[in-house]
Formats: sequence, C-alpha cells, structure tokens
Amino acid sequence: PASSTQVVGKDLASCSQTVIILRLTQVTIQMIRFRCYVALLAYTAEGFSSYPTLQPYAARTKLQNAPLFVDETTKINEQVSEYYGKTLETSDDLKTNACCTAGAPPNYIQEAINNIDETVRAKYYGCGLCLPQYDMKGLNVLDLGCGAGRDVYIASQLVGSTGKVVGIDMTKEQLEVAKGSKEYHAEKFGYSNVDFYEGFLEKLDEIPELKSQSFDLIISNCVINLCQDKEAVLRHCLELLKPGGELYFSDVYASRRVPQELRDNEVMWGECLSGALYWNDFENLARKVGFPDPRLVEDAPITVNSADVQRTMDETGAQGLEFYSATYRLWNMQEHLEPHCEDYGQAVIYKGSLPRYPSGWLLDKHHYFEAGRIKPVCGNTYNMLHESLLNDHFEFVGNFDTHYGIFDGCGTSIPYDSVSDSSSDGKNGSTKGGCC
Repeated sequence: PASSTQVVGKDLASCSQTVIILRLTQVTIQMIRFRCYVALLAYTAEGFSSYPTLQPYAARTKLQNAPLFVDETTKINEQVSEYYGKTLETSDDLKTNACCTAGAPPNYIQEAINNIDETVRAKYYGCGLCLPQYDMKGLNVLDLGCGAGRDVYIASQLVGSTGKVVGIDMTKEQLEVAKGSKEYHAEKFGYSNVDFYEGFLEKLDEIPELKSQSFDLIISNCVINLCQDKEAVLRHCLELLKPGGELYFSDVYASRRVPQELRDNEVMWGECLSGALYWNDFENLARKVGFPDPRLVEDAPITVNSADVQRTMDETGAQGLEFYSATYRLWNMQEHLEPHCEDYGQAVIYKGSLPRYPSGWLLDKHHYFEAGRIKPVCGNTYNMLHESLLNDHFEFVGNFDTHYGIFDGCGTSIPYDSVSDSSSDGKNGSTKGGCC
C-alpha cells in the first residue's frame, strides 16, 4: 500500500543517515588518532617513548635497560656533563666570571701554562690558582674535575719525572681532549707522568686506580660546587690523602644559603653558582668530615656578566645574594688540629728556603711569614707547619705544655673581601675577623 511504501522509504532514509553518521564518526576517530600520533611524535625525541611496543627494537632495548629510578645526583651530573661537554665550546661562552681565574698567575706558573697545548688551554674553566706555593717535586697529585687537563699538565711540570699526577672527570668530551694531548706533552716535557680516569667525584671509591692514603696533594679547580653530595667528595679526599697531606682547592661560595629556585636552574648550576655552599655551611661540613681547621688562602668577588642570569636572581628575591671564588686548604691532620685556634705561647720563624719565596711565604690569608722574623701562632698553625712537608723550612719555638686560652683574633664573621676591599694582597690579613 501507498502508506507502507512511505513508511519503508522513511526507514531507509533513516538508515542511510545512520550509516553516514557512523562513517563520519569513524573518520573523526581516525583524525583524532592521527593528531595524537603527530602530537606524541613532536613531544618525544624518539617517537612513542610512552608506548615501547610501537618502537623499533633498538629503541625498546634502550628503554628497557634504562634505570628504573634516577636520583638527584645522577640528574645533576648529567646536566653538568652536558653543559661542559657540549654547551660550552670555550671559556668565552661562560656567563659569569665564577669559572675564570682572577689575576695573573706567578711567572713560573705562566711559563708552565705556555708549554700546554692550545686546545687544552681553551677548554679551561677554573676559578682560581689551585696549586700550593711550595716545592712539589716528587709528589703524588690528584686533580678532581680535571676537565681538559690544564692543571694536570701544569702540575706534571712541577712534580717532575719522579712525581705522578692523576686527573678525574665525568665528562667524556673533556677527557678526550686531555687524553688526546698526552703524547704532545710527553714530548714537550721529556717524560710522561699523567693518567686520566672517568668517574664521579661522589664515587671516587669506585675508581680502582685510586688507593687509600696514596696522595700527597689533592687539587680541584671550581668543580666541587657542581657536585650534589659534597660531603661524600670531602670524605673520599680525606681517605685518599696521606697523613700530613692536603686538599688545596678553589671553588665558589655564597654569602647566604642559595634559594631552591636558583638551585633548580640548570644554567645557574653550570655557571658554578647554584651549587655554591653558604661559606659557613662549607666550613662546618669540612670540620664534620675530619678537616678540623679549614684555611682560606685567597678570595675574590664574582660578577654576573649576563643580564638573563642577573634577572633570574632578582626575580627570586635574591638581590642581596653574593658569590665569591675562594681558595681553601684542608689538612689531613685530625690528631694534631683542634676545632678552634688555641694559644700555647708558640711562634715560628720562616727560613726563606722555599724555592721562589726567599723573602716571605703565605700559608693562608691571615698568615704571611717574613723570612727571619719571629711570628706568634696558634697551636693549629704550628702543627700545620710542623707536621707537613713544610717542616724543614721553619724553626719552631715553644711546645704544648701551657695553654693560654683562645688565640686572639679568632672570629666567625664572613671571611671574604667585598668588591670595595678586594684589592688587598692578603699579607696583612682581613679586617673582618676569621681564624687567627
């Protein structure tokens, strides 16, 4: 009937519309899938890192072999390695002077630098001269965070053919430069006395070539602040030093504790700023580990040359935060040093016998010894000279029989010079207090 035909016609039309809607829905789903694929591909460097079954076999294997958990130390080490291995091409790329040595080195150091390969010199990122000013001939020296090896090759010339210098770094690109120039320097110096090993400063105990109490001197140039676990680094140093040996190193310190927001900034960390310890936290940490009396040798304020870095600091409310490059010496003399400078009525006389220093010699910022002149010292200073390789260069007056109290002038205020008074040569000490 006509009425039935109309009904069937309506039903067919309705079915056609349903089919069209279903097909449009399928097309929409496909488009959504395609857009998701494009978004995921753009978001991840290796494609579907979130879907291992869709990756090539090699990529799946890489993902499966990755560590399940990545700790903060590993993350920071990777960021630092990337910054110094790939981001920075030369020292000209640095955004602050935190990793640049202030002032010209002594003539004998400059002569040693002139003997070093140009590529090695261009990759230098140190913040101070981290070589003690005494005769290093025949010493075993360890350089922590040696980078491209500049300081290793300087020390190589100072210890001579009877000494040994070992460099440790975690950045492969830097070590390739250091190792690649070994033959050049062996020919230049007339001997080969250096080795380089890859490793983390927080895990020096995992480097089999490093033996307990095997080093007379450990040096480090603006590197320990880049480490997350600084306590572990200092403990390893104490273990590796011979009795009477010292950790002599330059690094970056802050006038107050660095805010967490700055500590999380990769560029600020790579520039040696965010990882800087508050100076008093560092000195307390050194004492806790087993270096009872940290001695400041020299320091200089750090300037920020990048407007972006300065803006980052300002936006976190850290306008008053100041940074300093400083050189410290920490002696392995736990049995001979006290937590504070005590007075026993002692004195020493410098003989003027250290090579290149006939008229006077600087132990630290508060102790410059003129040749032939009697200088009163605290018990700790007395032992630093008496129980180390410096013994032969001094005459010693007094003993430990009578105690006269705290040594006059032992203070606890910030020991660094500001920009206005940083021109001091350090011979007369700081007016801001500090030890002895």
